[in-house]
Amino acid sequence: MRFLEPLNPPIRDWRGLRVWLVGGSAGIGAALASDLAARGARLALSARDADRLAAVAADCPGSLALTMDVTRGVPEYARVRDDLLAAWGGIDLVVLNAGTYRPMRAWELEPEAVRATLDVNLLGVIDGVASVLPTLLAQERGAIAIVGSVAAYRGLPQAAAYGASKAALVNFAESLYLDLAPRGVAIHLISPGFVATRLTAQNPFTMPALMQPEDAAAEIVAGFARGNFETHFPRRFTRLMKLLRVLPYRLYFPLVRRVTGP
Repeated sequence: MRFLEPLNPPIRDWRGLRVWLVGGSAGIGAALASDLAARGARLALSARDADRLAAVAADCPGSLALTMDVTRGVPEYARVRDDLLAAWGGIDLVVLNAGTYRPMRAWELEPEAVRATLDVNLLGVIDGVASVLPTLLAQERGAIAIVGSVAAYRGLPQAAAYGASKAALVNFAESLYLDLAPRGVAIHLISPGFVATRLTAQNPFTMPALMQPEDAAAEIVAGFARGNFETHFPRRFTRLMKLLRVLPYRLYFPLVRRVTGP
């Protein structure tokens, strides 16, 4: 039955697959780079921190380390894309994983900090898609993976800027899928829960179902193998978050306040 078929072509054999991983110097990105390198993918890793990037690339034999800053927009992406096309002749998968996080309550809103979050988490992804899409459309195949967050599902305390940036990515990814899947370009949305990284280390609260980056990478690879549109994990936590999405506000707000406090 067609509605049971994968929404994207499953990726199970990574040998020789040309993967550009943006945001590959730490956390989930570094763990995913290690996993895909072990599976035989041809990797290009990009991030702002040249030293961290070089360290990750050194553990992924044959990978390319291409320093870039996603906040510099399409020209920065285009520079690295052109280098990759010269080296590889094409791109099979782009993983847009660069992200930033700053806990922020409503009374702590700082417009410049909000803009900085949106520049990386939202505009950095949109610029990345705009930069690689002509190549993928010309190839009539390829895939784009966007790393979001379960913080996108509903408003949460301390996530005034971060949650908004990730919620926009969900809508963006859905729109991309509807336009691009018929033209041979797969779109994957990756929605992690809490993963132990430098960013989540800022949280002053106990994070439920906290995962290690290596486990998150394994979940992402499994999602590619299933041809998912959305891969969310850990499911014992993300399924609860999805359930909260359907609650009316009259129930949702008191429930969240009871769990998180005022």
